[in-house]
Amino acid sequence: MRALRPSISDTLRRRHPELTEESLLSAEAVNAARLEYVRNLLETQVGDLTKLDEEVVESLHKHEVLSERPLSETEEVQQLTFGQRVADKIADFGGSWTFIISFCLVLVLWIVINAGVLLSRPFDPYPFILLNLMLSFLASLQAPVIMMSQNRQEARDRQHAEGDYKVNLKAELEIRHLHEKMDYLLHQHTTKLMEVQQIQIDLLRDLAHGRGKVQA
Repeated sequence: MRALRPSISDTLRRRHPELTEESLLSAEAVNAARLEYVRNLLETQVGDLTKLDEEVVESLHKHEVLSERPLSETEEVQQLTFGQRVADKIADFGGSWTFIISFCLVLVLWIVINAGVLLSRPFDPYPFILLNLMLSFLASLQAPVIMMSQNRQEARDRQHAEGDYKVNLKAELEIRHLHEKMDYLLHQHTTKLMEVQQIQIDLLRDLAHGRGKVQA
């Protein structure tokens, strides 16, 4: 008990009041007390623990690493389904200048051809009903495909945000524990220095008292 930090020893005493400074504890009991202290600390700061908080607490208890290596672009593409890859390709093409320029050229060419300039009998005369039908079909098909790609991107961003939250929370808790340990060690060091200083003062007092007797 004497070698533990005050926060951990207080947690143990609340569960086992019979413990003293000279009590010997197993590693499992100390780890359980640390886990309980971290859990109580998080509940005090943020209220009820979420699933992410529970994962962070367990990682501290098991000394696990939370940060993961990000997937490369090739690995990420390999994990996608055929539909997801098609949705990404369509979304990328639909949001590029290539699509805008190509779309404008097709519209102009369609209108010029069917306006009677090049054909005496156009296949889609004014008011271009076939063109309107094709544009409506393109818009109704492109919108859900782009939404699928955006939803997958949102899920990926949410996953990255959860990973960052867990890593930052664990780092904050470990820094807090490090500060407590440094404060405890500094307090122990200061106490020992004061004891040594008091012993030196007692020795000097005894020497001075003995020298006074000799002179007398």
